[in-house]
Amino acid sequence: MADTWRFGSVSEADFEPLLALRIDVMREHLERVFRYEPERARRIFREHFDEPGLRLILVDGDRAGCVGFRICEGEIKIDSFYLDRRYQNRGLGATILKVLLAEADAQDLVQEAIFESWERRGDGEPPPPALVFATIRRRAIDLARRAHSRKGREILAAQESPEIWFDSKPEDRERDIFLQEAMNKIPDIYRDVITLKVWGGLTFAEVAVALEIPANTAASRYRYGLAELRRLTRNIFP
Repeated sequence: MADTWRFGSVSEADFEPLLALRIDVMREHLERVFRYEPERARRIFREHFDEPGLRLILVDGDRAGCVGFRICEGEIKIDSFYLDRRYQNRGLGATILKVLLAEADAQDLVQEAIFESWERRGDGEPPPPALVFATIRRRAIDLARRAHSRKGREILAAQESPEIWFDSKPEDRERDIFLQEAMNKIPDIYRDVITLKVWGGLTFAEVAVALEIPANTAASRYRYGLAELRRLTRNIFP
């Protein structure tokens, strides 16, 4: 059975446990290259720990490791990738790496879409949200097609780690997982409109431009989508 994992935020309380984990999994390899020095190991990890972008890796709520996903100017760095020995040789590391690579592709896609939207605007003014969303959507479709031809690397990552729609508190997580599952069950044409309307904050006119459909169609798909969501969630939201 696959491990149920997610990313979490690090706090100062995680430093010592993660340092101990890093030393445990790296010490043997470090000693092969040069003499292991505890203070040097602590100093290096402190620098990486304090740099923005470090994430916890949690398996069923248990601290299983960490990884750095750093968005820098002109590049994205992945570093400080350490997994507790209990979770090694189970495919978890490969799954996490696939998710991070897919996220890096998504970051690039958004940045390129925004740049393209500014160029298409052509007058130096910020592009309208509908144009940005339409450009992102088109580039995402193109990326998915390319991914399929590359042996499904990103597709596999998406299957193993479903897209996260909600960033919730622990006490609300069960409810939000239920909502996320419901969103994944409704037809794509409804989900696209709801996503742009609710998460994107677009008007129906802007949604229509982004999806290249009439505004009336966008409004009706939104209503039908909400009705389908109510049907799927009536047990949790009576």
